[in-house]
Amino acid sequence: MLQVLYIFIPMLAAILVPFLYKSIKNIHTGWFVLAVPVTLVIIYASYIAKVAKGEVFQAELPWIPSLDISVVSYLDGLSLLFSLLITGIGSLVVLYSIFYLDKHKEKLHNFYVYLLLFMSAMLGVVQSDHLITLYFFWELTSISSFLLIGYWYTRDASRFGALKSMMITVGGGLMMLGGFILLYLMGGTYSIRELIVIAPDLVGHPLFTWSLVLLLLGAFTKSAQFPFYIWLPDAMEAPTPVSAYLHSATMVKAGIYLVARFTPIFAVSELWVWLVTGVGLLTLFWGSFFALKQTDLKGILAFSTVSQLGLIMSLLGGGAVAFHVNGAADLVFKFAAFAAIFHLINHATFKGSLFMIAGIIDHETGTRDIRKLGGLMSIMPLSFTVAAIGSFSMAGLPPFNGFLSKEMFLSAMLALNEFELFGFDTWGALFPIVAWIASIFTFIYSFYFVFRTFAGQYKPEQYPRKPHEAPIGMLISPMILAAFVVIIFFIPNLIGDTFVKPAVQAIQPFLYDSPSAIDIHVSAWHGLQPELFMTIGIVIIGVLLFVALPKWQGLYNLFPRSLTFNNAYNKIMQGLDVGLYRISRLYMTGSMRHYLLYMFSGIVAIVLGTLFVKDAFSISFEGSAPIQSYQIILIIVLVIGTATTILAKSRLTAIIGLGSVGYTVALFFVIFNAPDLALTQLVIETISVALFLLAFYHLPKLGKREERMRFQLNRAIISIAVGVMVTLIALSAHSQKLIPSISKYYEETVYSLAGGGNIVNVILVDYRGFDTLFEITVLSIAGMAILAMIKLRMNRKEKAHENK
Repeated sequence: MLQVLYIFIPMLAAILVPFLYKSIKNIHTGWFVLAVPVTLVIIYASYIAKVAKGEVFQAELPWIPSLDISVVSYLDGLSLLFSLLITGIGSLVVLYSIFYLDKHKEKLHNFYVYLLLFMSAMLGVVQSDHLITLYFFWELTSISSFLLIGYWYTRDASRFGALKSMMITVGGGLMMLGGFILLYLMGGTYSIRELIVIAPDLVGHPLFTWSLVLLLLGAFTKSAQFPFYIWLPDAMEAPTPVSAYLHSATMVKAGIYLVARFTPIFAVSELWVWLVTGVGLLTLFWGSFFALKQTDLKGILAFSTVSQLGLIMSLLGGGAVAFHVNGAADLVFKFAAFAAIFHLINHATFKGSLFMIAGIIDHETGTRDIRKLGGLMSIMPLSFTVAAIGSFSMAGLPPFNGFLSKEMFLSAMLALNEFELFGFDTWGALFPIVAWIASIFTFIYSFYFVFRTFAGQYKPEQYPRKPHEAPIGMLISPMILAAFVVIIFFIPNLIGDTFVKPAVQAIQPFLYDSPSAIDIHVSAWHGLQPELFMTIGIVIIGVLLFVALPKWQGLYNLFPRSLTFNNAYNKIMQGLDVGLYRISRLYMTGSMRHYLLYMFSGIVAIVLGTLFVKDAFSISFEGSAPIQSYQIILIIVLVIGTATTILAKSRLTAIIGLGSVGYTVALFFVIFNAPDLALTQLVIETISVALFLLAFYHLPKLGKREERMRFQLNRAIISIAVGVMVTLIALSAHSQKLIPSISKYYEETVYSLAGGGNIVNVILVDYRGFDTLFEITVLSIAGMAILAMIKLRMNRKEKAHENK
């Protein structure tokens, strides 16, 4: 139980943030918030040693037991790694935000509430073993990220970016939900663990492919894969701490996590291998190529994030091949999954530091436009050092951790070229070529980011502010991440044994019994292998193309903006906006008669259609009591009273007609031996008539002008249809019972469970206690509102009288 509650600690802490912000103004709110992720890091760090040995921890908190929905926290190597990234990077981001966000100018209570909400949502995503709760937390990440991206809501670009990200990721989430539902229909369980166990039995199911595609749509939209990546660059309008957290280490990694978690279920499918690997490589190439078109520092990092996510995704696809091969090649593809997780850790370190440096440059110079930047190396030496470490790691150079995982990536792509199943021996030949070309562009944009910013000519007239080095508090977080970039290069196997292998064992549970069975050793030097020569080629060609960048960068201007995915998205949204507005104008006429006509038409069509399709028409008078003559008289009185209420030209006559209907209904309750209901009806009817008379006394008399309304056939048909529908429902409900009536349960338990002798009173007070309580509450609120309005009016009259 306690393990589940860890997920909600940030959410609970968010409740206190507004109070801290308002009551303690001398201290930056971030210092209080910092304690939350730091505490969670310590808690999750206590699991590292046991999880590294292959142990798993599971706890359950019932949520909706009637629907078999629970919050199940499952901590294995994969979920623990992500939990540590979420809380560890989260701690550094909060520390960075303390110095980045001004406590006097920013609405910090909003920022930290959104951030903590997002942290809980991400922990829920990576730890949930239940499909429905995973979806709940998944969409909560979209909502909270929408709030974070749109934090500066007075800016049009922030609102646009927030809406764009939510539209794409929530749409993908709905697709993913469809895949989850299909998985449940196939396996009969919501548990991911149980679905993995029965995965071999699911492959031949006709819904398997549909579930696979829908789930990947959710993963691809969240992790900014091609062509859904378009939301990520626009999300850069968020404050830099948000970009460093959401778009380098957490939210965009949710899609990566989803693919990794469901690999044991879907990896046996050829389609899974092709889609994950192919889309990943295409995203890698697309993001790395177009990163050099950007002029905004965060825009460059956004496209670099897209490319790096594609790299990790392609490695997960390559790792899925391990489910299809045996022998010597088996280790190569297991190696791909190891490389995917290793690069995921590396990417979080160097990309988090680079985002923070981009924020520092913007904060200290007033611009992120790379065309205006340059010559900052001597002015901001610490920032330059961190930027160089992060950029060189991203470029895949030693002695930085990105070099190790990039070499693994090239090894995996070369191995795919030799894979003979699924047609990889033909089309698979493109994989190492695309990977190599994309790596060249990765090298170029890494150098482009660091040297165009810090090297070159210093242009002080271009800066809105006088540049200077950032305060040490703002540099602590990126320096810590940069230190990890270097440290991991020298101790890769310690990281591998502690974090990567347990995660790989969770991704490939059928291939390994424990993390210790994974025989993979990482080294910076592995001989004169093809990947080494590919790296040398990347460096040589990358340097030449970077030096010549001004001569060929203009090629990007040849790509027409009208053919971009962003333009397609804008056209779709504009078309929907105009089209839906026109449709709404057709039925939003302002006429209550039209609205009732639409609603009644829809209700009649749905209900009568359901009755017809389900063959629910059933009319039987068996067991019905005979109708007495005095009951017929009362029915006639009811009809006459109802007609009088509708057709009366005098309010008094209408009130009398309405009262006669109510009192007649009370007589029916007496006849059918329901004295309590009859008494209640009489009291309510008497009060209602008195209130109506009191209210109408103050209203003007009805006008004598008559308005003749033309007979309209469509309204007559709808009126008759509604009457027929209600009659058929009443007769069908009376004539057949699909489920036993609850009245028998009331009869049997009214005394033994509720301790009452009057069944009506017991139903109202006990069985429907909350319903009755809410009704009383609503009436009390309405009464207080009326009393307040009366007193307000009386006070105004008294003041007016005093003024006179």
